[in-house]
This record gives sequence, structure tokens and C-alpha cells, in this order.
Amino acid sequence: MKLLAFWRSLGVALIASILVAACAIPVRDSGTFDTEASWRGRLQVQVQSDPQQSLSAAFELQGNPSSGSLRLTSPLGTTLAEAQWTPQDAVWRTTTETRHFVSMDQMTEQLVGTPLPLAALFDWLQARPTPAQGWEADLQDLPQGRLRAQRVQPAPAAQLRIVLEQ
Repeated sequence: MKLLAFWRSLGVALIASILVAACAIPVRDSGTFDTEASWRGRLQVQVQSDPQQSLSAAFELQGNPSSGSLRLTSPLGTTLAEAQWTPQDAVWRTTTETRHFVSMDQMTEQLVGTPLPLAALFDWLQARPTPAQGWEADLQDLPQGRLRAQRVQPAPAAQLRIVLEQ
């Protein structure tokens, strides 16, 4: 039972981190293309499940909807989990396990119970208010490096708060 709660917490962290990307201002390296960017910051996510789940983590996100990587770290800088995806597959790594999936949608569905709107999230990162079914993203404070997003459907409801590195 504790192992299941651990995996759910990591899944919540994955959702939160990807959503964090939805409100980040890209930090571009001079060697990157417009189709690939990176974002860093801190996030907090709360999921209204039974029991309620709450998680805070630092994140680094690179890439675009078709290929990229996400790293979640503790406040002390320890890597909690890493996700990588391409058009062919997605991989989730922790210190104890590596899991392979057909797609990012399948990975997020397995880890958190629902696929995430990855294309919309990367649009949000570029300050484009793209609609995503079930999610409401507030990009109003994005220029100040702050974002709030909430999932209103399907249940369970979730809230995400993000502070980006400036």
C-alpha cells in the first residue's frame, strides 16, 4: 500500500511538473532551436483524492510535445524521477525502477490515472492560452514567473502552483 502511495505521489509530481511547463517562461540556450526549449522552477501540486495528496518539487523541462525530458528534484537537489519521451516511446526512471511506455499519454495515464494535454502545456509555456479539456490555466501572472492551473474534470480535482526561476 505504501509503494502504491509512493508511485501515485511521483505521478502527481510528473503532472505538476508538466503543468509547470505550461506556465514557465523559456530559458533558451543559444544552441537550441525554436522547437526545443527549457524551463526551470518550483511547483506545488495538490490532488483532491482519498487520501489527499500534496507534493512540492523543483523541475527541469526540456523539449517539445513530441520529444523531451523532465527531471524532478528534491529541495536538496536529489533527483526523484526522470521522464523522457519521443514519438516512438516514453521512459520513466526513478532510483529503483525504469518503466517503458508506448507514449507520453500512456505513461501519464498509468502514473496518475489520466493522460495529460502535452501539446497544450507546451503552448502554455509560450504564453498561448490553448484550451485543454478539463483544465483551466491562468497565464495572467506568467510574466512575473507565477502560474496557477487547476483540473476541474475528470475527478479528482487538482491544483498546481508554480514559481519559475527568473
